[in-house]
Amino acid sequence: MDAVKVTFDRKCCGCVLANEEILVRTTPSSPVGMHRVVDPAGAALPQAARVLDAGGDLWPDEVRIDVETLNLDAASFRQLSEKHAGDGDAVRAEVLDIVATRGKMQNPVTGSGGMLIGTVAEVGPQSPLGLAVGDRVATLVSLSLTPLQLTDGLERWDGRSERVPASGTAVLFGRSIAARLPEDMSPDLALMVMDVCGAPALVSRVVGEYVDAGVSPTVVVLGGAGKSGSLSLAAARAAGAGHLIGVVPVQREADQLTASGLADRVVIADARSPLGLADAVAAAGGPADVTVVCVDVPGCEQPAILATAQGGTIIFFSMATSFSAAALGAEGLAADVRMLVGNGYVPGHADLALDLVRGNATVRALFEGRLSE
Repeated sequence: MDAVKVTFDRKCCGCVLANEEILVRTTPSSPVGMHRVVDPAGAALPQAARVLDAGGDLWPDEVRIDVETLNLDAASFRQLSEKHAGDGDAVRAEVLDIVATRGKMQNPVTGSGGMLIGTVAEVGPQSPLGLAVGDRVATLVSLSLTPLQLTDGLERWDGRSERVPASGTAVLFGRSIAARLPEDMSPDLALMVMDVCGAPALVSRVVGEYVDAGVSPTVVVLGGAGKSGSLSLAAARAAGAGHLIGVVPVQREADQLTASGLADRVVIADARSPLGLADAVAAAGGPADVTVVCVDVPGCEQPAILATAQGGTIIFFSMATSFSAAALGAEGLAADVRMLVGNGYVPGHADLALDLVRGNATVRALFEGRLSE
């Protein structure tokens, strides 16, 4: 495709670097990225596409990122690790193959990806994202729709962690989202927080709706000791929840969550057990007005429904959630519940999550503890 050289000045380390040049395509692009869909060409959005074009010159509204770290989403990493029985070399090889084959990191089983941090390398002259060359950013859109190339063979990654040190390039579209990394926390900590920032933002909104209606809701969070779970508990508390119940699978997590004080009651239960979960929640002060599903295993849909009061709300944040299991399960149980799929985006979600970590020492400690694992 046709491209032109764009010359501009930019600042770096306080100096002005003059006459920087980048190649920018002159043909029209789609703000949602359809111009980079290779298969099926012109018939799918990038997330649903099988293959993306991750290389070449920028279109005028695009931004190119030099990749520093990938963060695979929990459901995707669990699936890959279990498939290869914890063999890190095999996990690394499959991630490399997925990216090389598809032009993006989208697990073919879970359909999910994750997010990344890096430094802005090029900015098209028509980009609406407000980013500048040299900005260190976290992408707030999924790797499952982000054109991605890896250049280092992931040689610094052992395949046993969701955090993936990486070198390569990624492309953001005109309608993508990215946030500059905060200066008061490490990039790895910021990445972990931003990776799940949609969960606390939506929980805050939903709990706020109940409070505005004069109800201080009982909120149950499945996976309450995890990243999205702990932030969801903190957000629910800040929004005015009346009673918080954290559900975890093992004693170690129960001890951790109890010590944090994020939940009023902590129970150990299998989130896949319909009657077991419902009984445990009832004994802890349920049923729930709001149930938040933050566990990365399948089979939690009907248990969550049974743990929720009639007229209540269930928020599904797990990429392992089955729409058919949730919808047909609620119908089969004659459950009058509102079910929401957390799509990862709520206006202001990154700032809300970062502020929760800044203002809550126990939440920050939980996240920093995960960094050291």
